[in-house]
Amino acid sequence: MVALAHRLLPAEPYTSLDAYVADGGGGGLAGARAIGPGATIDEISLGGVRGRGGAGFPAGTKWRSVASAAGSTKYAVANGAEGEPGTFKDRALMRANPYAVIEGLLISAFCVGAKEAYLALKASFETELESVRRALVEVEAAGWLEDVTVIVATGPEEYLFGEEKALLEVIEGNEPLPRWLPPYLHGLFATAPQLGWEAAEPEPGEEGGDESNPTLVNNVETLAQSAWIMNHGAEAFRQVGTHDSPGTILCTVVGDVSRPDVIEVPMGTTLRDVISACGGPIDGRTVKAVFSGVANAVITADHLDTALTYEDMAAIGSGLGAGGYIVYDDSACMVEVASTLSRFLYVESCGQCPPCKLGTGQITKILERIRDGKGTEHDLPEIEKRLRFVADGNRCFLPVQERTMISSILREFPEDVAAHLDGFCPSSRDVIRHPKVVDLVDGVVTWDEKQKLKRPDWTYEEA
Repeated sequence: MVALAHRLLPAEPYTSLDAYVADGGGGGLAGARAIGPGATIDEISLGGVRGRGGAGFPAGTKWRSVASAAGSTKYAVANGAEGEPGTFKDRALMRANPYAVIEGLLISAFCVGAKEAYLALKASFETELESVRRALVEVEAAGWLEDVTVIVATGPEEYLFGEEKALLEVIEGNEPLPRWLPPYLHGLFATAPQLGWEAAEPEPGEEGGDESNPTLVNNVETLAQSAWIMNHGAEAFRQVGTHDSPGTILCTVVGDVSRPDVIEVPMGTTLRDVISACGGPIDGRTVKAVFSGVANAVITADHLDTALTYEDMAAIGSGLGAGGYIVYDDSACMVEVASTLSRFLYVESCGQCPPCKLGTGQITKILERIRDGKGTEHDLPEIEKRLRFVADGNRCFLPVQERTMISSILREFPEDVAAHLDGFCPSSRDVIRHPKVVDLVDGVVTWDEKQKLKRPDWTYEEA
């Protein structure tokens, strides 16, 4: 049985700043300001925390690159715009421990020299917004902000709102359309020369001229982990986990399990143990496939004993993702799963890159035809061809996700595909057609019923 951790997710949600401080929080910010930005970044680097939003990039390296970048104005942004299918851990964190997120954001802003910081969430996250706004009031009253202004920015439901380049567009009041350049090169309210998008006007009080405004964007869990390091030390952080993947990780487990949940476990815990901690498969069933969101290759049943580290997950050809796992048991049809997840990426594609929008659309159409028993021998070669070109000229990772995930399903479950091409489905039930989580409370998942009505132009059909 896996031992659950409570570094970030307390046994009971923090209802006040005093409760957070009494449990060991709050000193990290004061400590960082006492030792200075350079020494703080050194401590974060020693801790070895890596981005928990999916990319796994070392936080210390990212902070140092922005801190050392040229530019008179810099920003720090906490990305809480969670939208990955099967994931709820960021919202669970912001509900139970918003103070760690804010402390981490303030530490990062101090390190990169930002006087303005943003905490970005979807406007639909009403419970989380209430939690972080309440915490901000308390933090400000306690004198934590000093000369930093923290702004809560809300945005739309679109999946791409969580992509860091699109997130900056939303903060500036635009649609979530990814830019070309990453935030550390072209940040918030930048007036430097552009590459195909409209430049922002200089912010009030700033003199004209080309400014790139290097911006630090971190997932909210990454920032909370960084606050824990500054409160307890890099050595303490490394007491759990592995050398290259230290600390704990927040995991969401949903789908065909007895008790869906968000749990915190040491890095290096096996996927099987994490699934078991959430009740395991439904009685009489076995795990057939697990998806870490829609960003990585499918994890098959023979790899359930893989440790949840960046290195071990990469070694089996998949990825850790954002710690959100959708479990499908042996009653699920993988053709249905493939068409469902492909459609999600198709409708969420922004359309700026034609190979992505057209490619994901055609792949989805073919998969749905195979699912409905109308496939032909020409369909699989056509999917293969589309997958080769779908990511051409991509501004973001979405079409790479399509190629990686869909090709892995077709490779690992050829018997399901063959059955559908022969005109019948081997499954005894429908799979979840919209695996985007709206809420997760007491083991009960509320799925986004609107997702199945979403059109590729981001409008919705009538229910």
